[in-house]
Amino acid sequence: MEQVKIVLIREGKAEPDKRVAMTPAQCIKLKTAFPHVDIVVQPSPHRCIVDTEYENAGLKLQEDLTDCNILLGIKEIPVEQLIENKTYLFFSHTIKKQPHNRKLLREIIKKKIRLIDYETLTWENGSRILGFGRYAGIVGGHNGLLTYGKKKKLYDLKPAHLCKNYDELVEQYKHIQLPPIKICLTGDGRVSHGVIELFEKLNLREVTPRAFLQEKFDEPIYVHLRSEHYYEHKDSRPWDKSDFYHNPEDYICTFKPYSQVTDLLVNGILWKPGIPAFFSRSEIKEDTFNIEVVADISCDIPGSLPITLRATTIENPVYGYHKYSSSEVEPYLANTVDIMAVGNLPCELPYDASEGFGDDLLRSVMPHLLSKKEDDIIKNATIAENGSLTKRYTYLTDYIS
Repeated sequence: MEQVKIVLIREGKAEPDKRVAMTPAQCIKLKTAFPHVDIVVQPSPHRCIVDTEYENAGLKLQEDLTDCNILLGIKEIPVEQLIENKTYLFFSHTIKKQPHNRKLLREIIKKKIRLIDYETLTWENGSRILGFGRYAGIVGGHNGLLTYGKKKKLYDLKPAHLCKNYDELVEQYKHIQLPPIKICLTGDGRVSHGVIELFEKLNLREVTPRAFLQEKFDEPIYVHLRSEHYYEHKDSRPWDKSDFYHNPEDYICTFKPYSQVTDLLVNGILWKPGIPAFFSRSEIKEDTFNIEVVADISCDIPGSLPITLRATTIENPVYGYHKYSSSEVEPYLANTVDIMAVGNLPCELPYDASEGFGDDLLRSVMPHLLSKKEDDIIKNATIAENGSLTKRYTYLTDYIS
C-alpha cells in the first residue's frame, strides 16, 4: 500500500488545549498494526504529554508538515495555520453553522482541504464514535460535589486539574465524609454515564425516582432521571422519545417535584431549542425550591436551566445566582444557587481524556480511515474535500456563502 504519514499537530488556539489525539503507546500500536503508516509529532509546549515522551517511544518530532498526509488535532485550527490539500481530523464546530467558525470552513473549502470532523463520525445507528463526554461527566460530577462541600463548609476537595490523574481525584474521597445529600442527575448519554461511573467509584447509592421524591436517607444518594421522568405530552399521550425531540413544543416539564427535594443537580441532558426549561426564574424564588448547587455539564445558553447565565472557566468555575434578584453574584453567599458551568471539563483531566479518546480512535476509526477502501463511516464524516462541501453537508452552503 502507498505510504501514509500522520502528524499529531500542535494546538494553535490562543488558549491551547492540553489534550492530544493519541498517546505515544497508541502511536506505536498504530504503526505496528499498519506498517505503511508513519507517525510524527509537531513539537508543543502545551500538551499534557511532553515532546520527550514521544521521542523516547521512538517517534520523530517534526515542525515542517508539508510531507504529511493526515493531520490530527483536537480543537479548531487557526485559519492562517491551515495547509492546502491535506486531510484534517479535528472538532471543527461548524455543522451547526456556528458563526465564529464560518471563516474556518470557508478557508478549508478555498484550500481544498479534506475535513473529517470527529463529531460526525458515527455508527450506522447514528451514535457517535468519538467524544470526550465520559470525562466531561466524571469531572462535572466531581466539580458538583466539590462545590457543594465549599457551599456548606463541610469538606474540601482538590479540583480535577490539580490532580495528577483520575485515580488521584477518586483517592481524595477516602479522606472526607459526604453528607446525606440528594443528588439529581439528568441525561442518558456519555456525559451522564461518566457521572454514574464516578458515583459508583464513590459507592454512592442509586435510588428510584419514587424513593428520591418520598423518602429520607441517612447517606448520600442519587437518582438518574431520563427525559421521560420529567417531560410529558400536553395531551397525556404515551411517552415517545423520538416525538419529544422532534416536537418539543408539544411537551411540558414536570421537574418541579424534584426541585423541591434535590440538594445538588447535575445536568447532563442533550438539549435542543424548543425543549421547555426545568423550572422558571419565578419558581426559584419559591420557598419550596431546594436546589443549592448546580453542576451544569450541558451548559446550554439559553437551555434547560435559566440560571446558567454563562459558561465558566477552569480557573474560576463557579458563580452565584441570587434567587430573588435573578442576577449573578459571588458564589457561596446566602440566597444563592451556586452554578458550576465549565465549558471544557475534559481539559481538567487531559491525560486520561486523551488516552480514552485515543483508544476509541485507534480501535474504531483508524481501521476505516487507513484501509484500502474507505467505507461509509469515513465518507459520512467528511464535510469537505476537493474545494467543495460533500453532498451530506450541502446544507452548509448558505453558511459559507
